[in-house]
Amino acid sequence: MSDADGFAVFLDFDGTLAELAPTPDAVQVDPILVPNLESLKARLGGALAIVTGRPVSVIDGFLAPSRFDCAGLHGVELRVDGQLSGGRPEDHPDLRAGVARLRAETAALDKVLIEDKGASVAVHWRLANERDTETAEAVVKALASELGAGYRLQLGKAVGEIVPASATKGHAIRALMEKPPYAGRRAIFFGDDKTDEFAFEAVNADGGVSVRIGDEDTIAARRLAAPADVRALIAAWADGAPIDPDALPAA
Repeated sequence: MSDADGFAVFLDFDGTLAELAPTPDAVQVDPILVPNLESLKARLGGALAIVTGRPVSVIDGFLAPSRFDCAGLHGVELRVDGQLSGGRPEDHPDLRAGVARLRAETAALDKVLIEDKGASVAVHWRLANERDTETAEAVVKALASELGAGYRLQLGKAVGEIVPASATKGHAIRALMEKPPYAGRRAIFFGDDKTDEFAFEAVNADGGVSVRIGDEDTIAARRLAAPADVRALIAAWADGAPIDPDALPAA
C-alpha cells in the first residue's frame, strides 16, 4: 500500500486553491491547477473533493472541464461520483423572500454585492466604504435573526452568509468520509476562513489533519502561508512526493 492510499484530501476553493478577488466572479484559476488536481485525485484512488461555500455548478465553471466530487454551499449540496443531492432553492421559501429583501435594503449602498446561491445567500462588502460596510453587515445580521433557528449567519472575510443551520463544512466532510473511496482513510482539509473552522474542528476530532491558509488565529494543526503554497504542495504530491501532512509547518 502506498502512502496515498491512507489519505483523503479536501480543499476549500476561495483563498485556498485560488487567491481571493475583489468580487466572486473575478477569481482567477492557475492553468496548471486542474491537471494537478486530476493527477493527485488519481494517485489518491479518487479520494479528493472540493468543500466550499460556492454552489457546485460555480466550482465546475472554475475547474472546467473537470467535475470533482464536491460539497457546495457548506454542505447543502453534495456530489459524489457524479450524483448530486441537495441545494434546491424551492426548499427554502423564507430565505428566497429574504434575498429579495436584502437586494432592496442594499440597493443604495455603494459596492455591496448580493451573491444569491439559491439555498444560501452571501452579502459581500470587500470594496465598500466603512459606512456602507456597517450597514450591509447590520442588514444581513437582522435577516439571519428573523429567519430563526433554521438558518445560521457565517461571517467571513468581508462577507456575511446565511446558510441552513444544518450545513457546515465539518458535516460535509464527515458525510463524504462515510462513502467510498473516502471511507477508512485519514482526512486532510485545507481552508482559509472562519467558516473553515467548523471543518477543522471535525477533522481534528476524527484524527485527521487540518491546515489553515494564512496567518489568522485558528484551531487548525498546520499552516501554509498562501494559496500558492497549497498549489505547490498539490503539484508535488501529484508528482509523487511523499504525502506527509504532519510534516507541514505547525499553526
